[in-house]
Amino acid sequence: MSISDLYASGKHKQEIGHFASVVKIAKIDNVISEGEQKLLDRAAVKLNISTEEYTEILKSPEKFPVNPPVSYDERIERLYRLTKMIFADESVDRDEVIIMRKIAVALQFPTDNVEKVCDEAIHLILNNNELDAFTEAIKKVNLI
Repeated sequence: MSISDLYASGKHKQEIGHFASVVKIAKIDNVISEGEQKLLDRAAVKLNISTEEYTEILKSPEKFPVNPPVSYDERIERLYRLTKMIFADESVDRDEVIIMRKIAVALQFPTDNVEKVCDEAIHLILNNNELDAFTEAIKKVNLI
């Protein structure tokens, strides 16, 4: 096995873990809305999730660890996708925010600042900010 094969499989594990995190938020109310389903389908394509993996993750997302990327920008992008999933059904549930904060900690955002980061992420998505503006704002709030 070449080093590029190892990198690819490690990267794919990160993608699977991220997709599982998005599924956890979608399933928090035990119903996947049409908006959430569309977002899941798009995320699966973007993250190269196979049909078999999709089915398995949808069934038991808790079986898959988060596996955060090393890149800070990639971690912010994951937070962006998670926050978008919270709003996919056009309502925000308290349990979704709690899960989001736990996932943000798993994405290596500092525990003492995670509430502020997640609150800002929610505010940014509410105001329809795209990824570039989202990334810039989160960096200012997180001050790493």
